[in-house]
Amino acid sequence: MSDASLNASTLREDEASFGDYFALLKPRVMSLVVFTALVGLVAAPTGVNPFVGFCAILFIAIGGGASGALNMWWDADIDRVMKRTKSRPIPAGKVGEEEAMQIGLALSALSCIMLALATNIFAGAFLAFTIFFYVVIYTMWLKRSTPQNIVIGGAAGAFPPVIGWIAATGSMAVEPWLMFALTFMWTPPHFWALALFMRSDYDDAGVPMLTVTHGRRATRIHILVYTALLALFAVGAAFSGIGGPIYLAVSAVLNILFLAGAVRIARRDEAASEADNFKVERSFFKLSLLYLFLHFGAVLVEAVLKPYGLGGW
Repeated sequence: MSDASLNASTLREDEASFGDYFALLKPRVMSLVVFTALVGLVAAPTGVNPFVGFCAILFIAIGGGASGALNMWWDADIDRVMKRTKSRPIPAGKVGEEEAMQIGLALSALSCIMLALATNIFAGAFLAFTIFFYVVIYTMWLKRSTPQNIVIGGAAGAFPPVIGWIAATGSMAVEPWLMFALTFMWTPPHFWALALFMRSDYDDAGVPMLTVTHGRRATRIHILVYTALLALFAVGAAFSGIGGPIYLAVSAVLNILFLAGAVRIARRDEAASEADNFKVERSFFKLSLLYLFLHFGAVLVEAVLKPYGLGGW
């Protein structure tokens, strides 16, 4: 093979593919945004035309992807350092930083304008605020300045059900804020569990995660405290407008398991964790993903069954 052929082959390998651009939008995070926004949309008391509902979820998803692209643009320096993120499109050399910024800004504008046109101006404006909060308040400010980054910044990931509700109704209510609070209170124990077995990443990148600033012992206690508070709220929400017997049963089981996992984490010492490669912490993190999905799934079931007299109290 000639040198020219080799150079052409290498160039093609370094070019970004559709998968690289899709990864720039953080599809895993986007899937959570889509699902919780859908629950907020369906749980709203007003009916939504299926096409309008589809458009609303599509544009909310694009807005979530835009946030992810802007987050990767700003965090490119620390993503290159952390093992968990060094294969992302920018540090891997697939997508340029400026290109990622342009994609993020373009998708942000597109999603907010189109959501406003498809549903109402309030929904479009709230999506714009959510993108601003995630990119500016969390990514640019909180993430690198305080160990409370996840606690306060978690609001950004908790807004989608509120946006879904507003897209359907054009107004606020208590119920979407209960869904907001569920995600908001779930976020710290979820991410702190990840930080326990990924602490070296945050150390290397200089990100002031709680494990870095206060140590793993303090983080374990924080996880237990926040999980206990989350359990009280999550089970209590069963008796609100988004709850019902199905939600109560699901929430009771999940919170018993989640609390048991938090207690096990709090009782662990570093020697035991290092010995089994943070097995308990990793299991708790995986359970946390299922925890949120099943809670919102239960809210969705209650909302779907309510018109037939089967959901709610």
